[in-house]
Amino acid sequence: VIRDEYVRLQIDTPYRPALAHLADFSHVIALWWVTGHDNPESREITRCELPYAPGVEAGVFACRSEYRPNPIGLTVCPIVDVDEATGRVTVADIDAFDGTPVIDLKPYIPGYDGDGKAKLPDWVSKR
Repeated sequence: VIRDEYVRLQIDTPYRPALAHLADFSHVIALWWVTGHDNPESREITRCELPYAPGVEAGVFACRSEYRPNPIGLTVCPIVDVDEATGRVTVADIDAFDGTPVIDLKPYIPGYDGDGKAKLPDWVSKR
């Protein structure tokens, strides 16, 4: 992950052919490694207070916390540009820091990745 006006996801040379036709999609699901919390202490945290829901404590499987048994982050990102030759996928935003390793990219497909009928608890705030 490299930040400037937009965010660039840099794909290593051997994997650049895997970007073929990604630009045909409007959004990409980026899976990334939460490097700052890849340690035994963070991996043992199972509940935490939610920054987006003050006063609410939830299990890490019920929130988007950086504390995970396996620190894998996931963000649905609007695609700005895909350059297969350079391995650069430019996205509008991602909730990861500079230098964060990208694990995988998957196209966002509304019929597969969401059906519009999802139920959210009252304590989840909309951004």
